[in-house]
Amino acid sequence: MGLYDTYLATRHRLHDAEPPAHVALVLTERDLLADGAFDTLSSAIGWAFEYGAERVTVSVSVLDGAVAPTLIRELRRLDVPAETVVRGPDADVPGEAGSDLGGDSAAGDTDAPVRILVGLGGKAEFAGAVRELANDVAAGEITPDAIDEADVSERLLFPEEPDLVIKTGAERLSDFAIWQSVYAELYFTDVNWRDFRRREYLRAVLDFQDRQRRFGR
Repeated sequence: MGLYDTYLATRHRLHDAEPPAHVALVLTERDLLADGAFDTLSSAIGWAFEYGAERVTVSVSVLDGAVAPTLIRELRRLDVPAETVVRGPDADVPGEAGSDLGGDSAAGDTDAPVRILVGLGGKAEFAGAVRELANDVAAGEITPDAIDEADVSERLLFPEEPDLVIKTGAERLSDFAIWQSVYAELYFTDVNWRDFRRREYLRAVLDFQDRQRRFGR
């Protein structure tokens, strides 16, 4: 670790505020095409846990669905310090193992400390939750007047809300977790994913620690 990285790590350690417990990284398929991109992701997940995170969610937006199986295979090979589940476009039921595009463990995998979503946009995820609620109403299991935020959240693929969302390369989130990230702190960096290093992660964490969170108030 370089001298500047050590300085940032010391600032983080001495900071009065808590670091983010749940960190989300928003990537694109193009980010992962660069040489060393998967190694960078492994390192970034490791840094998250090293600097106080208890959960990491990675969202990979995909324009060409044909690349999703390849991405998923590579993402399942990541060397990370915690249990990981990778979910793809056909794994639209929480806890359900998919085929080549789906989850890689049985029921309960949504509670893994590291969750990676490939090509699973927030709009589609929210629409799936609404469909499930509509089916439950039709089956008489719940009435429309009784539906609340918790009923929606528990039908999402990964219901937990991130504290910090990090996006490299551009100031837009694409279609990431539109329900879960509504109160998250957003951090955009001009550094492209291929150049994302420990210091960039520490800058994001320090920026989070310097903020006064309002949670929509």
